Amino acid sequence: MRIARFSLNDVPQYAFVQTDDSDGKDYLVALSGFPFNSQAMQPTGKRYPIDGEGIRLLSPVIPSKVYGLAKNYEAHAVFMHEHGMTKVAHAPEDMMIFGKPSTSVIGPDDPIVFPSFSHDMNYEPEVAVVIGRIAKNVPVEHAMDYVLGFTCVNDVTLRDLQGSDPMWTRAKGFDTACPLGPWIQTELDWKDAAISFTLNGEDVPGASGTTARLIHGIPEQIAAISSFATLLPGDVIMTGTPNATGSLKPGDEAVVTIKGIGSLRNVVVRG
Repeated sequence: MRIARFSLNDVPQYAFVQTDDSDGKDYLVALSGFPFNSQAMQPTGKRYPIDGEGIRLLSPVIPSKVYGLAKNYEAHAVFMHEHGMTKVAHAPEDMMIFGKPSTSVIGPDDPIVFPSFSHDMNYEPEVAVVIGRIAKNVPVEHAMDYVLGFTCVNDVTLRDLQGSDPMWTRAKGFDTACPLGPWIQTELDWKDAAISFTLNGEDVPGASGTTARLIHGIPEQIAAISSFATLLPGDVIMTGTPNATGSLKPGDEAVVTIKGIGSLRNVVVRG
């Protein structure tokens, strides 16, 4: 099941995304209610084409917080070492967890703003986990019971600031640094989800990978994070980028694709 958040003439609401067998197109089946409470969402009887007039897909959630894992794939850890970003050549044994504020979140087709205080912006395509209910001190074996679904994320990073800012606050937390979308997919082979990336319409093989190669798996991530922070419905965990990353510049079109979810498109603009 796909759950989207959209606006119709600037009024936000939720919808199921359904494919019409007669024309093969996706439609938004508008819902009353909210996917993060105990009351079931109900169709309103209204349906809109995804590309209809006045329709705009929004970030599927506005989380209270976003957590991410750094160097959670061996290939990415090696890449960072080879490019002088870390002293250690391999992924660390312990999780490296960082945060992004809710103000960094944008949705599909929203612009990524290249801030004037940076000259090296990088893309990082990843699978994002969307928490469905309050999670605190969750054991690994029950962690997936707290997941509503999954979406695409581009963990946009200002690489030149990452070295000088040990907490990565500016490097990963600036406005527009967390594109999410296009919707939440509740059913996904999260143990082996394929990640790919295109830049200006060209595939970037070095940025592709699969969650099968995660060092710390998704249940372990949820358990670890919930041990020190209460995860609220709608909170997001970025599970890690699988391989090498590359630079973005104003005018670039960045598209993250997760097989089984869809594609998240954003264009870079100069701030």
